[in-house]
Amino acid sequence: MKRWLEPLATAWVGVATHKLRSFLTILGIVIGVAAVISLMSIGRGAEARIISNIESMGSDLITISPGARTWGGVRSATGSVQILTQQDAEAIAEQVAYVDLVAPTYSTSLQLVVGGENMNSQVTGVPPEYQEIQNLEVAYGTFFSDYEYQRGAKVVVLGSEVKETLFGDADPIGQQMRMGTNIVRVIGVLASKEAMFGSPDDAIFIPLTAMQQMVAQPRTAQGERVVSSIALTVSDEEQADYVVEEITSLLRTRHQLGPLDDDDFSVMSMEELASTLSEAIGTMTLLLGAIAAISLLVGGIGVMNIMLVSVLERTREIGIRKALGARERDIWTQFLIEAAFLTLAGGIIGVILGWVASYLVSSTGLITTVVTTDIVILAVSVSVGIGLFFGFYPAWNASRLNPIEALRSE
Repeated sequence: MKRWLEPLATAWVGVATHKLRSFLTILGIVIGVAAVISLMSIGRGAEARIISNIESMGSDLITISPGARTWGGVRSATGSVQILTQQDAEAIAEQVAYVDLVAPTYSTSLQLVVGGENMNSQVTGVPPEYQEIQNLEVAYGTFFSDYEYQRGAKVVVLGSEVKETLFGDADPIGQQMRMGTNIVRVIGVLASKEAMFGSPDDAIFIPLTAMQQMVAQPRTAQGERVVSSIALTVSDEEQADYVVEEITSLLRTRHQLGPLDDDDFSVMSMEELASTLSEAIGTMTLLLGAIAAISLLVGGIGVMNIMLVSVLERTREIGIRKALGARERDIWTQFLIEAAFLTLAGGIIGVILGWVASYLVSSTGLITTVVTTDIVILAVSVSVGIGLFFGFYPAWNASRLNPIEALRSE
């Protein structure tokens, strides 16, 4: 046991003897590890928050949008038609198995006026099923009913941010507001989700039937009403992929697309969206970690520099130890352990500081951070690895010193 502890004790003496130098060496590693922990925790936090927001919509949700899907800013080729219609939604509800609720939506920009307050905002016409499909919670008031929908009642449900802008602290329930050239009555305010993705806070919903009376909703050449999107839920989440395939086949037939034509619509399930976003944010997190790791590399170069200086200062000591029978391996091990100890200490302190920094950032409420075990293990492992890598040459250089020349050193 003593034989194993002796190199550790010798390395500790070497570190403790030069406190300022050891502190400055550790500081470079501390900054690097803390930066890696902080930046990667921000990336992981963003991923967790977005995935949570998507899951809050329901993993059984499928959204159909007009136009070809866009990946990485590159839009694929489209077919002959780039629209969705209300009749498409009805066909899906009637002909595709495992489809539970279907809600076609139509959005347009309208001027909203309440007293002296006014704003131009996106207004969306939806059926009552849309509330259940999107898991929308009403803070007070109510969502419009099937009866109001069927008679085209001019009622509106506001997002929390819209309510604050137009009504401030006043109770908007039952009050009237001008929407475009029409007067509508506020019947509900949605609960705030404060979400980064798909937040209803800025949403304004009216019955789709009322929207069709208020604005000139476009129609196709066949007279079908054009919609902005179609949202639906599946009765069995395990059949989501099957439902997507069936919807794709049905819409291609309805839109008269040939075998060589690309889809002129995109069908996205929440599971697929969550997977795509998780992959993209994971790449961003690794990029942030790589940028922060540059400071670790700089810290490693600092370790090599300090260890080389240490070898020069302790040349006579090395000569004496060799003269007393120390082997090259003993000298090499001592300096390598010394470098590893410095970086390990820096790694542990850096983890603590990085966790504290992440906690402080998260406590502001602006950014969510998540410090996971794998990030901590990665940061500490890399810091120790850097210490061993950059400490190898100085250690090897020390072990190769000629004892006679070392003893002559002043």
